[in-house]
Amino acid sequence: MELKFILESLLFSAQKPMTAKELRDLLAAAAEPEGVGEEVRAFKKTKEPDVVAALEQLAADHERAARSFRLVCVAGAWQFASQPDYAPWLKALVGVKPRPPRLSQPALETLAIIAYRQPITRAEIEQVRGVSVDGVMQTLLERGLAEPVGRADVVGRPITYGTTPVFLEYFGLRSLEDLPAGDELRRIPVEKPPAPLTAEPGLATVPPEQLTLAEAGGAQSEVRGPTPDTVSEAPASDLVHPPTEGSASPPP
Repeated sequence: MELKFILESLLFSAQKPMTAKELRDLLAAAAEPEGVGEEVRAFKKTKEPDVVAALEQLAADHERAARSFRLVCVAGAWQFASQPDYAPWLKALVGVKPRPPRLSQPALETLAIIAYRQPITRAEIEQVRGVSVDGVMQTLLERGLAEPVGRADVVGRPITYGTTPVFLEYFGLRSLEDLPAGDELRRIPVEKPPAPLTAEPGLATVPPEQLTLAEAGGAQSEVRGPTPDTVSEAPASDLVHPPTEGSASPPP
């Protein structure tokens, strides 16, 4: 029995798309019960790359057969899907589900910047687009096409954004590697804020100007020695008071 046909039977019966790891785990689980034959146990230790290779071979077989359905990988999960040519008849069978409104041009532009430059901060997106993206980002987050993925290692630690598996499903992509060439978009320079400065490793960050003043003050203290805290400690006779208006200056 060939591995690709076992995988075909699993995907045909599955209620959802399945990843290569999930299929590999099913092969191992099928060999666990006692009494199963050696033919079943033979696939217990199948490696994930072998599963992927068998799936790709199965997809090629279906493509050559020119059947009404095909095996596709979308967002890292495999499933059977009908060929687009048969859409009119399938719509008559199952109807047409309402879909969310199409993305606007600004939303598509912003999403493209995120896809090719991720992880990226909102400020960096605005540098590339040249306009504010507050409303557009809210739309992409609500639609599940983009999501926060971390924080940038710069002053203020702003949130960085990336695409989601829903983004891959929306555009029918197997992975981000399948994105069309975006060399021009990647070449657009983006000025990043400076990294945070610290007085010592592990301490809280302080503004650079305070670091400079602190360093300068320390150097002066080493050269000049301590300075008096207040002039009030000096004897009163040593203080020189300027003459007040209407009074005579003391004789020399």
